[in-house]
Amino acid sequence: MKPRHPKLSGECQSVSEVLGRVGDKWTVLIVSLLGTGPKRFSDLRRSVDGISQKMLTTTLRNLERDGFCTRTVYPTIPPRVDYELTRLGRDLLLPVKALGDWAVANRERIGAARRQFDERNKAEARKIAATPPKRAPALLRDKAVERSRAG
Repeated sequence: MKPRHPKLSGECQSVSEVLGRVGDKWTVLIVSLLGTGPKRFSDLRRSVDGISQKMLTTTLRNLERDGFCTRTVYPTIPPRVDYELTRLGRDLLLPVKALGDWAVANRERIGAARRQFDERNKAEARKIAATPPKRAPALLRDKAVERSRAG
């Protein structure tokens, strides 16, 4: 099926690519941390609870590739590597901060909605479990009874 509006399709693809990069939890946290100034790799790793070294490296490389941060290596022993937001990365801080503020402000409402959903689905699951199954042919039913007695 061909899109009706090819230009819109390209715009949607661009939005999707950007959201794919900046919408994950690690990117949001790292951009927020870098928003306070340059950080060493080790400082970022200590500041982001639960992130592995590999995931931090991958996230930082992707941010660098997309122009959101720079990586500076200093020829010391051990090597010192600093990361800093670019102008584009600093521009990203505003929507990231707005999203973070929105999430904090709506945490209780989201929690309540999740609890309601879970309760509603528990009730539906109980209702389904209480519904007797369709009658199985006698042979299958008898085998099931034998297996339940044996186990």
